[in-house]
Amino acid sequence: MSTSTINLDNSPTTSETARSNTKLPRSVFGADTNVYAFPPNRETLGGTAYLITYAPTPDSNSVARSNILVDCPALTDTNLNFIAEQGGLQWLVITHRGGSSHVRDWQSQFGCDVVLQEQEAYLLPQIETRTFHHALTLTPRHKLLWTPGHSPGSVCLYNADQGGILFSGRHVLPTRQGGATPLRVSKTFHWPRQLKHVQRLLDKFTPQTLSYICPGANIGFLRGKQFIDDAYNKLAGLDLQELAKSQVLL
Repeated sequence: MSTSTINLDNSPTTSETARSNTKLPRSVFGADTNVYAFPPNRETLGGTAYLITYAPTPDSNSVARSNILVDCPALTDTNLNFIAEQGGLQWLVITHRGGSSHVRDWQSQFGCDVVLQEQEAYLLPQIETRTFHHALTLTPRHKLLWTPGHSPGSVCLYNADQGGILFSGRHVLPTRQGGATPLRVSKTFHWPRQLKHVQRLLDKFTPQTLSYICPGANIGFLRGKQFIDDAYNKLAGLDLQELAKSQVLL
């Protein structure tokens, strides 16, 4: 791919300097992890994207990996090279409409499927996408769940590894105290529906099947960590009736 500025899906342009001055993605759960967090992307309002490396069988080589990119990191040579070194991509998952940036470039570079909930697909009219309604299984360990509210097609990606990891996009975000909560902001599509789907996560999982949340924004509140731990219990501790009265945050 050329290092010249490319802007194919109404994303802000990326300068030559920005393309070359990116920090490497960080391992989320330590040296043996298969999950990496990219630096916040200014083009997605400081959103955090994640790479999940997945081999269908233990002896699979890098070419055979079904790697998943959750939302779009900055389109930089550092990030492109890092993903290529991990075996490329099979899937690019967009968790909500604010999580996409230079989607066509990511797809053309790695030949990956762009996956998103059906109500968000119209926002990428020039891109070949794979859509779903309620749920979609990507691998035996990874499943997409429709969790509308923040946006009409907001989704979470569930990873069954390590006691259960939920990549929550902006459906659930960290608090300053290290907790987990939905946030009602000016762009929130439907606040009661968002709270309803927080409850549905609690109904679907248990403390044994939902250990961590990897949020799509506000990572700074985690003070150096890349995840919310004790995830199920922190969600279960929310007072959803009280949250329903929340005022819109600017």
